[in-house]
Amino acid sequence: MLSRRTLFQTIAASMVFLSLSEGQAFSQFLFRPKEKRKPRYRENLFIENGKSLVAVSSGKDAEEMVERAVSLIGGFEKLALSGKTVLVKPNVVSGERNPATTNPEVLSAVVKLLYKNGAKKVYAGDMSALRTVSTRRNMSRNGILKAAEAAGAEVIIFEDFEWYAVPLSGTEHIKEAYVTEWIFRPDVIVNLPVVKTHRSASYSITLKNFIGCTHLRQRPYLVNPSAWEELVAEFNTAYTPELNIVDATTSMIAGGPWEGTPGVTNMIIASGDRVAADAIGLGLIKTFGKWEPVVSKDVWEQTQLKTALSLGIGKPKKEITFLKGEGDEAFDSLVDKIREHTGL
Repeated sequence: MLSRRTLFQTIAASMVFLSLSEGQAFSQFLFRPKEKRKPRYRENLFIENGKSLVAVSSGKDAEEMVERAVSLIGGFEKLALSGKTVLVKPNVVSGERNPATTNPEVLSAVVKLLYKNGAKKVYAGDMSALRTVSTRRNMSRNGILKAAEAAGAEVIIFEDFEWYAVPLSGTEHIKEAYVTEWIFRPDVIVNLPVVKTHRSASYSITLKNFIGCTHLRQRPYLVNPSAWEELVAEFNTAYTPELNIVDATTSMIAGGPWEGTPGVTNMIIASGDRVAADAIGLGLIKTFGKWEPVVSKDVWEQTQLKTALSLGIGKPKKEITFLKGEGDEAFDSLVDKIREHTGL
């Protein structure tokens, strides 16, 4: 039997779905994936002595911060970018500005660094939440479209392209994911989320950012509103990004996903491991003590992380190495607190 909360969430989600224009709703109901594809699995290249590397950096310039964080875990050269195409996947859940969405300055920095390190072509793509599409309009509102194009990236709107059906293994709540064809088109995927809190998923960082690659018909609030966090992790078995660069320049430390309390954290997180990156972001949110779903649980007891680890996504705490770049006293203090909260 559905709980009252789940029932209300399901009704609300259905009302949002029905609020789409007639053409949009009709196309969603008639949707069929173009073809089946196997999951896009990739090896974590950012490993040392068998452990996943995760690093944080700080500074005054976004490009410098991104380059420092990635250098700490082995550098962009690990991706052998020469002649390759790259998809950068920011968080464009809506048209709201950072920290509800990825900081355009960080997106610009990542695109420029990818080209600097030999990428042939860089794309920036996402699909917004059901209640806020179109994605292009949202990108225009929050500055991501302008920043991406100015840095030389081609902007990709996932709802304008085909969807593939990907079978999922070992999952409980969903057995097949409908994902954008852009998961399979580029040579390299760089996951570029923002650190923020989320009223339904507790938090949103690297794992949650993949939901923007799934078809609207399979968003967690339409699949099973009572299993949001489990579903976020389960969908991630459909792919592996080569690199996660996390925007924590300004983080959302309470509320979300649409609006929330901002915290100036002036940090970039980099890792090839989604669990490692999310753990650091969770530790960062916990330092502010404002968001009960995160504050009330040990980082490693968060449902998204526990489910991801059970599915073989990422490494556990004892198999992660946490690295810190140079920074000011505020940065050093934040990192010390993150270490306390994560045990890393």
